Amino acid sequence: MPAEATFYSSKLAPFRLLIVWLFYLWMRTIVLLPFSWQLGAAKWAGRLSRGLLAKRRRVVDRNLEACFPTLGAEQREALAVAHFEALGASIVEMAMGWFGSADKIRRLVRVEGRQHLEQALQKGSGVILYSAHFTSFEIFFPVLAPMCTRLCGMYKVQRNPAMTKIMTRGRLRNFDRLFDKDSVREMLRELAANSVVWYATDQSYSHKGSALIPFFNVPAMTNTSITRIAKISGATVLPYYCRRLADDSGYVMTIGAPLSGFPSEDAENDTRRFTAQLENYILTCPEQYWWVHQRFKGRPAPLPDLYSTSAHE
Repeated sequence: MPAEATFYSSKLAPFRLLIVWLFYLWMRTIVLLPFSWQLGAAKWAGRLSRGLLAKRRRVVDRNLEACFPTLGAEQREALAVAHFEALGASIVEMAMGWFGSADKIRRLVRVEGRQHLEQALQKGSGVILYSAHFTSFEIFFPVLAPMCTRLCGMYKVQRNPAMTKIMTRGRLRNFDRLFDKDSVREMLRELAANSVVWYATDQSYSHKGSALIPFFNVPAMTNTSITRIAKISGATVLPYYCRRLADDSGYVMTIGAPLSGFPSEDAENDTRRFTAQLENYILTCPEQYWWVHQRFKGRPAPLPDLYSTSAHE
């Protein structure tokens, strides 16, 4: 049964729809406030949510334990608290990216490596921005869009159809086209038209074209399709990352240079190289990576399920 049909069959569907539309109205309203007020209140709410979202808190804690085993318990606790503050901030950063003043956002963002994107577009074969899920990523698209011939991106359909509609409406303010995360054929068509495609494949992936790739020295099911896509399309692949500055004074967008020797004949090794770059960037702002995702799920036996209750008994 489709997810949307399952959603509407629930007795709670009307209530959930109401909550989402109230959230939409809140986003449209909060962007009118000074941004420093928005950010301060959102970080406070994110910190408070850590005590309420027990399941998400466990996922974050187990990810941090796995990826940073040398940190002491107090250091991991501080990092987890900072992460929930970043999750709170992500809500107003998303609202600003979708509905806020584009001019205001552009004044907040410093761009590093713009020349790499300009040079790649001159080749005419499209550009893949090989990215990852950081808490602030939505606020950067109003800055990125004017730098592109066409900006396209993949998205995941939400279980709540109202949230999918709001997300699509918000992102299409900056994107020329959105397509399902599994629509590689549509992606190739856009690359042939010299479009720029935002491509974030850092989350757990256990379908065809996946492999166990170390993520902070822990095996994780990872999408390795970037090598095949680059070979078929001839597109230039550029690392693309973003972060909020530690003092909340602004943001940094980083567009890296193409990897030498990419694509190669070894898709897994190519993906390891990109993953190593991602790890290095995460270390510049570890609280802002998307630790709330179950990055290590779907691993084959005998690797343990890090998120099961028995894993920590």
